[in-house]
Amino acid sequence: MPAVLRAQGLSGQITLQSYSGIFQDNYTKAVIEPFIAANPGVKVNFVPGGTSAQMVGTIRAQKADPQIDVSIMDVTTSSIGNLEGLFEKLTPAEFPVLDELLPEARKAGGEFGPAVTFDHLVLVYDAALTPPLARLADLWRPDLKGQIALSAPPNIQGLALTAMVEKMEGGDYRKSIDAAMKKLRELAPSVNTFEPNPDGYSLILNGVVKVATGWNARSQLYGDQSNGKIRTLLPPEGSVFQINTINLSAGSKNRAAAAAFVRHALSQPAQKAFTERMFYAPTNAKAQIDAKAVARTAAAPESRSTMIPLDWNDILKVRDQWNNRWRREVIAAAR
Repeated sequence: MPAVLRAQGLSGQITLQSYSGIFQDNYTKAVIEPFIAANPGVKVNFVPGGTSAQMVGTIRAQKADPQIDVSIMDVTTSSIGNLEGLFEKLTPAEFPVLDELLPEARKAGGEFGPAVTFDHLVLVYDAALTPPLARLADLWRPDLKGQIALSAPPNIQGLALTAMVEKMEGGDYRKSIDAAMKKLRELAPSVNTFEPNPDGYSLILNGVVKVATGWNARSQLYGDQSNGKIRTLLPPEGSVFQINTINLSAGSKNRAAAAAFVRHALSQPAQKAFTERMFYAPTNAKAQIDAKAVARTAAAPESRSTMIPLDWNDILKVRDQWNNRWRREVIAAAR
């Protein structure tokens, strides 16, 4: 009853900042609209924030006068906001839903905002490609010369791909990425662009390239929307999780409503609705997801079994180094 009374008493407006496009469209339908229906006194403004780096930059600029209440962004960037005091620590006493989350979801944000979605890197390819892609090593096929779009670092797709190629070559990214750099340098002449614009999925659908790196959730959705014109491959050599955290801004002007939205976004119903709509894997361990939807996410047993145990906090420490090596050794080899 106290929770019901609190919900009935919520009013005003909050601003949620996150990704634009299909993420915004689907998150609004699956998560925001049900929250508003349950809390009719609250208005939720969705502000497209661009990249995660742009989002944290916006919050940094507003630190003295916060305009953003809640942000959903990549963990590699929200970690920076945590260190700078831009986000609040969350406690199970105020957010009991934290105890329903998977251990890796709680660990992702530490004492701060936890994981709200899981995803993983995949290869996306034209359904007309013959033979179809079967493994990560197929990127080096001669027939794909000039037909590949890779998102290079500092884009986290490039960072994830580095760890995956290092594993494919028998190495361990925690010790060295020399093998990955050598292999990616060999691939460089086959790459059409290292900065897909607007994204690799669109380049495939528009016939610019045949193959691109991408995230599973968006790949699945684009595949459905295009009537199967693009396909998704989880490389058998392994992939890595991408984690989005949900973060409560320090100094939120409508903290009660913002905190209520965070609790809702992490709840079983919201997690179920968004997973079944857009194929991001849930972070709430108790969410009962349709089996067919789970099979298309990073939560599927066959997906989890191939995941490389990558710690994004470790990657943060070497991100600039990896970025510089890509520029010198990989991208330069394409010119």
